Formats: sequence, structure tokens, C-alpha cells
Amino acid sequence: MTSDLDIIVAGGGRVGFQTAELLANRGHDATIIESDERIVSEIADEWVATVIQGDATDPDIIEQAGVDRADAIAALTGETGLNLAVCLAALELQPEIRTVARIDRASAESYTRFVDAILFPERAGARVAANEIVGSDVQTLVDMTGDLEIMLVRVAEGAPAAGKRLADVRLPAGALIVSDDDGNRIARSDTTLTAGSRYVVAIEPDVADEVMNLMRG
Repeated sequence: MTSDLDIIVAGGGRVGFQTAELLANRGHDATIIESDERIVSEIADEWVATVIQGDATDPDIIEQAGVDRADAIAALTGETGLNLAVCLAALELQPEIRTVARIDRASAESYTRFVDAILFPERAGARVAANEIVGSDVQTLVDMTGDLEIMLVRVAEGAPAAGKRLADVRLPAGALIVSDDDGNRIARSDTTLTAGSRYVVAIEPDVADEVMNLMRG
């Protein structure tokens, strides 16, 4: 997947909200579907994502959320059956959509064939969820502090930074390319950012969008 994705998050609880917030910080467009009016109001006040009140298994609600143009849907409610139903409803309307569901471990084996990725509740934090939603092209490796993330980012074909030496890439203050993904060599000014290769990048959240635009396009 590329940057600037359209993503639907079903469930506006702690994990759903934080996942949408993290995705927005990475430059993606997130839409949250939540049935609880109080939670909807709280999310709307934060201005993190578009929020729609309703049942995420309702085709009309999913269509209102823009499923026809969405790249992925993540069902992150606390109910396994509901999360599966959300993903199946989205697939019926948009067969190419990537589906991610929060599923309890006991049910995982029987549900894996229905969705693209499964999150176990005990590991379903925002960063794990965001990594599964966008696929392997952008992964958060570790959260060093509240203001710094270490990420693994694949350079996309045709991205502004693809094929350029690091010295010729105008990275914003608050971002540092550390090494390639095998860690054999620290990135230097003459390091070429090769399309298809992955690089370890230290990023402050407020410049994540700009870095993703450079490396992902």
C-alpha cells in the first residue's frame, strides 16, 4: 500500500481512536464509525478524523463512510463477531478492500480465512493496528518517547526521494534516516534511497506526513 490511504475504523474506543490519530499523523485519511453518541461527540471535539454515528455493519453507514474509495477497513470494537461482520459487509461492497479485525485468540484459527489480518486484544494497541492496516510498507518499530517514533519505511517507486542520495533529499527537521533495514550500515550523505528498499527512520510525529510524502509519494 502507498501513503495517503483512505481508511475506515469501526469502533471509536481507545484503540480505535488512537489508531485513527496515528494514521492521521502519518498522512492518511481516517473515518471512524461509532454507535455510541457520547463517544462520537468526544471524537468530533478532537478533530482527528471524520466520525459517523451508526452501525458499522449497516451497508448504508459503510457507504456513507466511503467504502467505495477506501483502501482498508479495521474493525476494532471489543466484540469478535461484530468485527468479523463489519469486515464481511465491507468486502461485499468493496471486494478489493484490505480487512483487519480485532479477534479473540480462541476464535482466531477459524476466522483467519475471512480477513487479511487479525489483531489479538492483548496486542491490539494503536501502533500494532496501524501497522497491520497499512501493510508492510510502513511499520512502527518502537516508540522511543512521546515525541519520537522509530519506523521502517519502504521507498515507493516514483516517490520524490526514490533514487536520490540522502544529501539531495530535503528531510524536514525532526526526521533522520538511520540505516537500511538490515542494519549493516549507518545511512550517510552518499546513501541512495532505492525504490523497493526499506529504511529505518526516526520521526517526530509532526513531520511524519512530510516524510511519508517524500518516501512513499
